[in-house]
Amino acid sequence: MAWWERSRQMPLIRPPPCRGPDNLQKAGEPAPGPGSRRRKLMPTGACGVDCGACGLHARGICSTCGPGTSDHAARKLEAQRRLLGAPCPILDCAFTNRLEYCSRDCGLFPCENFRSGPYPFSEAYLKMQERRRKENPLTEKTPSGQEIKVPRQFWEDLRKRDPSIVCRDADASCRPGGGLLLRVLGREVLVDPKLGEISTRGPSGWDPIRHPLMELLTLVYLLNVTSAVPDGSLAAPQELKESHFFQGPHTLKTEPVLRRFGYDPEGFRKAALELGGTEVDLADTAFRFLPFPKIPVYYLLWLGDEEFEPRISVLFDRSVEKHLSADALWGIVNFISDALLGAPRATRG
Repeated sequence: MAWWERSRQMPLIRPPPCRGPDNLQKAGEPAPGPGSRRRKLMPTGACGVDCGACGLHARGICSTCGPGTSDHAARKLEAQRRLLGAPCPILDCAFTNRLEYCSRDCGLFPCENFRSGPYPFSEAYLKMQERRRKENPLTEKTPSGQEIKVPRQFWEDLRKRDPSIVCRDADASCRPGGGLLLRVLGREVLVDPKLGEISTRGPSGWDPIRHPLMELLTLVYLLNVTSAVPDGSLAAPQELKESHFFQGPHTLKTEPVLRRFGYDPEGFRKAALELGGTEVDLADTAFRFLPFPKIPVYYLLWLGDEEFEPRISVLFDRSVEKHLSADALWGIVNFISDALLGAPRATRG
């Protein structure tokens, strides 16, 4: 029985309601001083729906939670786990990722969580939101909160390289009309040093891509890849020479993937195949991804059941150390995880 079916049999958990945009003080926080500024709270749950107008709330299935970072949300999640055995996936994801409102704050909105379960979101609404996010994507940020920017010097450096040598080392191909053709997560991408842009093939030709992380990683790969090839020797992040990097804010972004697919092997398989992944005989289910031709990355998923929680691991071909530093590998895992979760892989400019 799903969590929302069990909830019909339970009394509503009613924390003090959010008072809407004028309620700027979160629970447990001191009152703001004169002149202080804080983003306003909205009169909705983390999902973006006004609880007062929501049919799930009216039918006693879902109670008020407020923003995903609130004490109300934490108490509701704790109660759902205790009474229902599982939390609301949308609220759980928002709380874990420290997001107040999915529609405003999450670059993956609308993800698959909004299409599963009893939520009052029509397919037309979700497709409209996908178009809106493609037209106005959230700015990608580093762990320190800084906007990801592609240094123009990287393009200058690539223009100075011999294209034939770059293509040979990167396992790419030189395009007769100029530029390099490179496979990125199962699709062909055109890298044009002269124009300083990357493009993907569209209905009427090559369409420029606005995706700072993808652009940055592509340039870092092309500028640093060597003649070394994958040797099939696998290594966990902790076994790499720069293993100390993958700690704190640089922990690999796998937790959202685990929450989404920990009990859904078919969903994981479908998402992986769409990214050009190759199934491998590891864990309960596992896939080998090629974000770039010489950078094999493995996602290993052990499924959850009534006795054990699901878990996920990432492995690299040990040869990746001959090409990229730890910060680039961290970005690549972010890139793959976002793609698995259904984030727009690129926005055409």
